[in-house]
Amino acid sequence: MGNDLEGRVNELEARLAFQDDTIQALNEAVGRQELELERLRRALQLLATRQADLAASMPGEAADDQPPPHY
Repeated sequence: MGNDLEGRVNELEARLAFQDDTIQALNEAVGRQELELERLRRALQLLATRQADLAASMPGEAADDQPPPHY
């Protein structure tokens, strides 16, 4: 009976070690994804700003305020 208990404890310890490794790997992956997401947010904001600047500098930018040509 003691041998069976020892085997079960060893199996649980092995599982715990595997789970610790998995949790660490997942934590690192989430950290990398957070950094990448922040980088993408900044890039998107920069593109939106550039697009707005470009649209504002184009002639006829206020085309929405003008009546259609058939008037």
